[in-house]
Amino acid sequence: MSNLHYVVREPKTNIENPSLLILLHGYGSNEQDLFSFANELPDNLLIVSAQAPLSMGFGGYAWYSINFDDKNGKFSDLKEAKESIDKIAVFIDEIKLKYNTNTDKTFLLGFSQGAILSYSLSFFFPNKVQHVIALSGYINTELLPENISSEIKTDYYCSHGSVDQVLPVEWARKSKPFLDNLGFKNDYSEYNIGHGVAPQNFFSFKKWIEERL
Repeated sequence: MSNLHYVVREPKTNIENPSLLILLHGYGSNEQDLFSFANELPDNLLIVSAQAPLSMGFGGYAWYSINFDDKNGKFSDLKEAKESIDKIAVFIDEIKLKYNTNTDKTFLLGFSQGAILSYSLSFFFPNKVQHVIALSGYINTELLPENISSEIKTDYYCSHGSVDQVLPVEWARKSKPFLDNLGFKNDYSEYNIGHGVAPQNFFSFKKWIEERL
């Protein structure tokens, strides 16, 4: 059992095996954050927004701790991150089973910390999801399996704010050459914003999802 709390928007149309979209929020947020735009996404999707397991108080949650000290500066707790990846993998299977979804059409959308884990999960669990939407995140090379399967068919939508003050755009720009080198399909775009999702960014990934339904 993953024991992850979640909220769900069932398809607005009666579908036997709906396509599934899982939402993973960023550091310090909660399951309601990305869920706020669920009703603007395609009617035939089952949309599930998961809450991260680590409480930060005041309604904020994290998938893993980000620590600060004088020696190392800012650093991520990679053990917690991997534990969350494993929990999310189990959670996806639980949701697929519970809602009898189309297992060939699973989308994983993450923002910031959620995007970092979305990338990693797709490498640790090949083809568990067919489509990854990584918003304002990057590929953390410390959160990768020793060998990345060449059998992965997942494609990726990657976007970032060109003036992001939280996760530098230079980190995100490495994602395309990394994915290209592996032969994985991907689209990369930048928007003139900080650490967030611009309206044109939303309509761009919405269209990307629609094209794959």
